[in-house]
Amino acid sequence: MFFLSLSLALVHSLSVSATVYDVQVGGAGGTLVYDPEAISAQPGDQVVFHFNPKNHTVTQSSFADPCGPKEGGLDSGFIPVAANTTDSLPTWTMTVNDTQPIWVYCKQGAKTPASHCGQGMVFAVNCGLDGSPNSFSNFKSAALAVGASLSAAAAAASTAAPSEATASTTAAYGGVTIPPAPVPTLVTETITLQSSTWTTTYSSYPGAPAATPSSLGGNVIKVAVGSSNQLVFDPPRISAQPRDIIMFEFQSKNHTVTQSSFADPCRQLNANGTIGFDSGFHNVSDPTNLPTFNVTVNDTAPIWVYCRQKTPMSHCGAGMVFAINSDEQSQRNFSAFQSLAKEFNGTAATSSSSSSAAGESQTSTSAPASGGALSVSVNGAMLTLVVTALVASFF
Repeated sequence: MFFLSLSLALVHSLSVSATVYDVQVGGAGGTLVYDPEAISAQPGDQVVFHFNPKNHTVTQSSFADPCGPKEGGLDSGFIPVAANTTDSLPTWTMTVNDTQPIWVYCKQGAKTPASHCGQGMVFAVNCGLDGSPNSFSNFKSAALAVGASLSAAAAAASTAAPSEATASTTAAYGGVTIPPAPVPTLVTETITLQSSTWTTTYSSYPGAPAATPSSLGGNVIKVAVGSSNQLVFDPPRISAQPRDIIMFEFQSKNHTVTQSSFADPCRQLNANGTIGFDSGFHNVSDPTNLPTFNVTVNDTAPIWVYCRQKTPMSHCGAGMVFAINSDEQSQRNFSAFQSLAKEFNGTAATSSSSSSAAGESQTSTSAPASGGALSVSVNGAMLTLVVTALVASFF
């Protein structure tokens, strides 16, 4: 009986002496930090990680590989927290089993220049003292070195062909000299939006907007086709993010919304069997029931558009063109695209042939789906085009 009482007393004593450490994951204003960055703990102590807005992890690594997961190591998984959340923050608890060092990092954006670990978001339990080989300072420096290496590799890839920046090429016909196509950089990025997280690999173009969608459903951006009875798209160019929906509203005359390329502005895109999207002609006869045509943006590559009406004159040749995500700081800007269309005047263009410059968004169509939907693939990924007289507004 005495032995049992003594055992219970010892257990109670151990449980009382255990310490709970609170660690903030992510700081004010979205800073990439664990606070505190390092602690000393005893076996039985607990570390409670409090996740602040953004989408972070608590993932065990090693001193030798600070930004890589340790085989069989601890991992909280991604825990997204909506912006401006201050109450009821999610937590994840780790129990310390011995006095060996525990190395931790956030795996958001792993192996990309956006790596949280590569920007110094690391943490340690029972690391060596400052000045020792396995100090926290050395661990964090190794993580920052990983980030610097990733950024350098991305920069090198984007400048691998510097001569192309000053080179030139010729348009699809007419012998016109035009700026070269932009050279994209292949990027793998972990996207966090609201409570959703996914990893995507895409071609990042110079001057392109962020690859993170503005919302899970995307924003609806309205473009008037033939506004004020003029041969115009209004606005003539826009910036859009993935999942945004471009709603073309036909307001007058008989126009089309047809995808082309920078090098061949007045002919439908047709490269290697891939055909650009085309709304077909929409003759507006009832101003109270305006037809629309929707294009869902799949990536941030430039998309070039024109009206293929040629009666009684070429609308494209008159400058009726449109652009999505054109790089306005480059020579391949909207004004250059429109000038090229006017120079060709649409007269040499035919509906039977066209070509595409490299590095431009391409689409192909398939048989109509149910409900009037048309499946379209942009750069190999599926999106949906919907032809309807009414589209609900998200604004």
